[in-house]
Amino acid sequence: MGNAIIMASGMGTRMRPLTDTTPKPLIKVCGTPMIETVLEALRRRGVKNIYIVVGYLGEQFNSLREKYPDVEIVENPDYETINNISSVYYAREILGKGDCFICEADLFVRDPEILSGTPDDSCYFGKYTEGKTDDWVFDTDSSGFVTRVGKCGENQYQMTGIAFLKQKDGEALARKIVEKYGSEGYESLFWDDVVNDNLSELRLKVHPVADDSIIEIDTVSELEEINIKYGE
Repeated sequence: MGNAIIMASGMGTRMRPLTDTTPKPLIKVCGTPMIETVLEALRRRGVKNIYIVVGYLGEQFNSLREKYPDVEIVENPDYETINNISSVYYAREILGKGDCFICEADLFVRDPEILSGTPDDSCYFGKYTEGKTDDWVFDTDSSGFVTRVGKCGENQYQMTGIAFLKQKDGEALARKIVEKYGSEGYESLFWDDVVNDNLSELRLKVHPVADDSIIEIDTVSELEEINIKYGE
């Protein structure tokens, strides 16, 4: 049921020294590699075609194909010099093959059923944050459609690292990514920047999730805190 792109090519510099020898998505949280918590959620959702985009220490992801037969590996040769727009660029053909999830790989998905519902619209999975935040957030209009994807906000939904695109929006995103790739300043772009620049064509809503259902872990101290808090 649908496809998924998992972006796993980054170097995870903020989690050194653990990432000196292990790619961040394969670091264990509560006993399980982060990426496998994402894979389990996709499996519960019935996603059959899962593409992991790799770069840094990419060969270490090959073992996942034995455990998860639906997984295919996509190489991102630009991972060292170009932001995560590069991961979506090298997986762009997948976006036109059907409805598609785009997931970060360095997430701790505590609720494996979080993706099991079927959104009616393309959407970002978001958790509501009270107060000010410097993280990625969504502005929305009165109909619930996203009008801005960007950093900094107050009392609004915050990005969790998972998005869902209906096929028509996936096809549009692929075209826009190709148009942007190679243009001035593209090296620093997140794929979400391309979404933000094309919200008149890409129509997304926010799919609310519980605050602790999807947790992004960026540093060794955050990893230690999560392991202590959930003690699994």
